[in-house]
Amino acid sequence: MNDAIKDPPQKNRITLYILLAMVAGIVIGYLINRYLEGKPDTTRDSVLQPFSLLADIFLRLVKMIIAPLVFSTLVVGVAKQGSVKSVGRIGGKTLLWFICFSFISLALGMGLVNFFTPGSSMNLPLPDAADATVAHASLSLKEFISHIFPVSVIDAMAKNEILQVVVFSLFFGVATAAVGEKGAIVVTFLDSVSHIILKMTAYIMNFAPFAVLGAMTAVIGKQGLGILSTYSLFIGEFYLGLFILLAILLGALWLFVRWRVRTLLRHIKEPALLAFSTASSEAAFPKLMLELERFGCDEKIVSFVLPLGYSFNLDGSMMYMSFASLFIAQCYGIHLDTGTQISMLLVLMITSKGIAGVPRASLVVIAGTLATFKIPEAGLALLLGIDPLLDMGRAATNVVGNSVATVAMCKIEGALKD
Repeated sequence: MNDAIKDPPQKNRITLYILLAMVAGIVIGYLINRYLEGKPDTTRDSVLQPFSLLADIFLRLVKMIIAPLVFSTLVVGVAKQGSVKSVGRIGGKTLLWFICFSFISLALGMGLVNFFTPGSSMNLPLPDAADATVAHASLSLKEFISHIFPVSVIDAMAKNEILQVVVFSLFFGVATAAVGEKGAIVVTFLDSVSHIILKMTAYIMNFAPFAVLGAMTAVIGKQGLGILSTYSLFIGEFYLGLFILLAILLGALWLFVRWRVRTLLRHIKEPALLAFSTASSEAAFPKLMLELERFGCDEKIVSFVLPLGYSFNLDGSMMYMSFASLFIAQCYGIHLDTGTQISMLLVLMITSKGIAGVPRASLVVIAGTLATFKIPEAGLALLLGIDPLLDMGRAATNVVGNSVATVAMCKIEGALKD
């Protein structure tokens, strides 16, 4: 894949354009919000619709390539490991890393929300049950297990069920490696497919600044600059938690690569910025693969670990789920003892897997968790207005977390180039 990852000459320009688009979106959104002040919501929605459409088109283009890219790269990554034993060794280490940092993320969210108790100081009126419009997820073990294994891989790809695509790809990759020479043709074909899709990615990424402009304009235009200050306590404490989590992640990676951490940050700044500005870690997935290989990660490890990370290693989203669930309980004055909170963490650990690609997936999982622990689901209405702002931070953190995991696995396997 080395030929596909040469530095594009306009890489820094795209980053600059994204930053300028964020600022321009805030300014345009503010002007629209002031102009439409006092007018019906239908008028506001009709004016902002073209801007929302820019972001929707970009995210649709990205989601269009996610499933085939995950399938092709993961199958090639697994098949190139050469044996089931090799897949099991790397896979075991990778999953152990994911589990450890999932618990760290969830525990950090729980610790911070108990320390700051933002819910007890919000003094917000309790919303009616009808105001919470997010359907809750089923938490039964049977339905969770059934969701992991696809009835049809075509259906899984059509619905962007990334976890199901990962499961099929793992089986397919192991079987491809097991049949030897006959499987080599398939590996070569899928390797070519992944190169083609990555070329498509380069075309799609040129549209990113327009998507960022549209997304920021739509959010600020609808909510006003007030969204940047409303619930400032909750937002500030949550972002503090993200910075602490990022410090833990980068500190853990420093143990493996020392000062090369700074080089990694330069490589992943554009994917992280893209994830932040679009509130979608998926949007950064194709670009992130390229940047990790530029950094020196082995193509086989990247193709194996990174797709798994998008289903099992969403550190920012998991910290948010524990933080937000306990915040809602605090808003209602519901006290949860330590044992109950630990049980909540275990539930979130299971139900958070495979949520990539699902719109507002974190809210869906939180809703199911609230129902399990008898916390009014109407409390979700407290978060709906600011969720886009929070989603930007957790998406960028997800990108960094998966980058750290991939680099660490490459170092452990002796597959990291200097």
